[in-house]
Amino acid sequence: MLKVAELTKIYDSIIAVDKLSFEVRHGEIFGLLGPNGAGKTTTIRTILNIIKPDSGKITFDGKEFTEDVWNIVGYLPEERGLYRKSTVLNTILYFAGLKGLTSHSAKPLAYYWLERFELLGQENRRIEELSKGNQQKIQIIISILHNPKFLILDEPFAGLDPVNQAVLKDILLELRQKNAGIIFSTHQMEQVEKLCDNICLLNKGKSVLTGSLPEVKRRFGKKSIHLEFEGDGGFLRDYSYVTRADIYQNFAELELTDITMSQKLLSDTKDRLFLKKFEVVEPSLNSIFIQVVSGDEKKSD
Repeated sequence: MLKVAELTKIYDSIIAVDKLSFEVRHGEIFGLLGPNGAGKTTTIRTILNIIKPDSGKITFDGKEFTEDVWNIVGYLPEERGLYRKSTVLNTILYFAGLKGLTSHSAKPLAYYWLERFELLGQENRRIEELSKGNQQKIQIIISILHNPKFLILDEPFAGLDPVNQAVLKDILLELRQKNAGIIFSTHQMEQVEKLCDNICLLNKGKSVLTGSLPEVKRRFGKKSIHLEFEGDGGFLRDYSYVTRADIYQNFAELELTDITMSQKLLSDTKDRLFLKKFEVVEPSLNSIFIQVVSGDEKKSD
């Protein structure tokens, strides 16, 4: 288990991370979320001992960060750092060596992952000759080649097309199945909903929301009604029990005073519009993210 307890980091008078605590178990994917400047990258760098905390404690399976711990951790930084003049294979083998692997043991693993990412035949090309998306794939391979027990990914889906996003998603699920503890930070809420078991939402260095996805949706989310129709739906916003109405040409998303009013909405609407779809929809993590962060900002003002 990765355990972060009362982590605090201060730059001059700015509190970047404020008494942050969370746990990531083996076999769990944990989403570390938040707007720009929330403290996500500072938290990750502190976990990895790249920067020192002002207070708090971080342990990996009960141990503080040492060289032995470094060898069981994989890290994909937000700012990519590859040797542009080096070849693909030499780059992978170099970073594998930093994790304690010999060239002999790392080479077959390198070819395995190159094949998974459809990069076989590229191993003798220089990094600078690859597209940004393919460079991102190499960076991912470097972070997972040594089969880490803990994997920390900062914006892992950036630069990947939908096909390779799906490949990475499958790989993360495989690593979870192998009992790796995974933290990933991203702005892509749809990936969080597909992958994460638990999340922590940061704002201004503080945790403002934590828990499993179902729990978070129960506590913070509000179900909405999605309608597809033919006709003019402008009147929908006039109903007294509609608290929010986003109405487009043939689609509307409504929030009600109480979701039990959905039957009344259907009754009031069915004779005024030709309804193609009427469904109650769970709140998206993206809408909860906006709601919680906006509410936190208003409290601060």
